[in-house]
Amino acid sequence: MSRLISCVSLLILFAGLGACSGADTVEAGANDGSVVDGDLRLEPLQLDLESPWGMDFVDEQHLLITQQGGSLLHLALASGELTEVAGVPEATEHGQGGLLDVLVEHSEGGPVVYLSYTHADDEGYTTRVARGRLNGAALEDVEVLFTAMPYYDTKYHFGSRLLIIDDYLFITVGDRGNRDFAQDLSRHNGSVMRIYKDGRVPGDNPFVGRDDARPEIWTYGHRNPQGMARHPDGSVWVNEHGPRGGDELNRLVAGTNYGWPIITYGEEYRGGKIGEGTAKPGMAQPEKYYVPSIATSGMAFYRGDVYPGWSDSVLSGALALTHLNRVELTDKGLGKEHRYFDDSQLRFRDIHVSPDGQVYVLAGSGLYRLTTEG
Repeated sequence: MSRLISCVSLLILFAGLGACSGADTVEAGANDGSVVDGDLRLEPLQLDLESPWGMDFVDEQHLLITQQGGSLLHLALASGELTEVAGVPEATEHGQGGLLDVLVEHSEGGPVVYLSYTHADDEGYTTRVARGRLNGAALEDVEVLFTAMPYYDTKYHFGSRLLIIDDYLFITVGDRGNRDFAQDLSRHNGSVMRIYKDGRVPGDNPFVGRDDARPEIWTYGHRNPQGMARHPDGSVWVNEHGPRGGDELNRLVAGTNYGWPIITYGEEYRGGKIGEGTAKPGMAQPEKYYVPSIATSGMAFYRGDVYPGWSDSVLSGALALTHLNRVELTDKGLGKEHRYFDDSQLRFRDIHVSPDGQVYVLAGSGLYRLTTEG
């Protein structure tokens, strides 16, 4: 099993305020679309994708990529051949919504593909998750596993990332632009869900049996998590968009309230306080927060040796302060932060570590492989 819309444009106002510890120069490659930052290079594999959003590996040589408009692409890395996958459930591109994340589970019967996407009906729009079996260039036996309730007319904060650990599927859903509902357990807004891979609800989920709560909810009080990955210690982490400032890295603990919008390190886009402050009893603090916002999206933990000094790091994409973000993992938690390709103007949407330990990123309209020059 492998694993691993757009952020509000006002965040771009913060670009250029500086980077923590990236390389000094970023330069274009030799007419091939590559981008160089010190000894690191983004090697372009595809440069004409249309709003790419998520990716996952079928195997070492084949990759699936979602495009927000609704298409799922199969890429053969050796030849560069792209094939559109048939049988994909209909996704509605609506504001930040569309076809979002993809996750591939390897099973005895062949690859099983999980998709998160925006579903529309007469009541509005919501985040939905389905799965199907990949047979050649088509999905078969597609079934819906989860639908976030209720539907809304708003165009914002659909989430959505997917993660499988053992028999469980984790799903992120944003607050859908209705911030107060992130504290309402009777709605899926602003929550991370935990269900079985076939859509059933585990009996040990923290809010099972409560009449005032949705049983799928694992954690709540999130704004818009668009990155999720498994920490080396087995825990689930997310990164999530703050408002104006206050993007967060959070380690998830079942039943925990992460505070939005009662506590936040951000403020209103027009200026002004949100909620009650930055801390409150009974609400979790982030492992790290970003002020100004970098607009986090995509997340992966790196433990390999392809990139010297990178082992035991958490990687996030940055959509607003455009760069690849790396934070060192230490025995005491999170350590030094590094920023790469911050002059590239590329919006880093998703990050994935391949089966052979290389980092792949979706940024702008391209798919890139991270390589070293030394």
